[in-house]
Amino acid sequence: MSDDSANGPAPLVVGVVPGQHPEVLRVAASLAKTLAAPMICAYVDEASYLVEWDPTRSAHRLSLHPDADDARIRATTQELRSIMEARCASLGIDCTLRTLAGDPARAIGRLAADANACMIVVGTPERGIGHRITAALNGSVAAWLSHHQERPILIVPAVAPAGRK
Repeated sequence: MSDDSANGPAPLVVGVVPGQHPEVLRVAASLAKTLAAPMICAYVDEASYLVEWDPTRSAHRLSLHPDADDARIRATTQELRSIMEARCASLGIDCTLRTLAGDPARAIGRLAADANACMIVVGTPERGIGHRITAALNGSVAAWLSHHQERPILIVPAVAPAGRK
């Protein structure tokens, strides 16, 4: 992807994952509408790792799990695309989905740099012990980006269901 700022407003890069709290996409879409900016949603397939980065082409990747089913990745991206389109179509927002490979924070950071994004929007880690262990082992995407990015980062907190804190 090239510098899109010459062709229109700089895009928002939005980190998306299956099962993500809807507030992340809702806030990002509202902000994109206000700024009249396109959105680039980024899903990072953590079961793959980046072997070559070429901004003019899709990322070349190799699976960490050679037996991983490409149908699973296609199903995940189709699910994310459907959710994205449902949220953005009614607002008239130009939105695309990119599937990336490797470490989520670094992949989203590379995409934002390549797209000359005006901002990165991500959610907070999910609640629960499984997500805490993952964040402890891999680090938080939001925390890494906030320490290593020159672009503004909007971190959208997960809203607890009524009655839970």
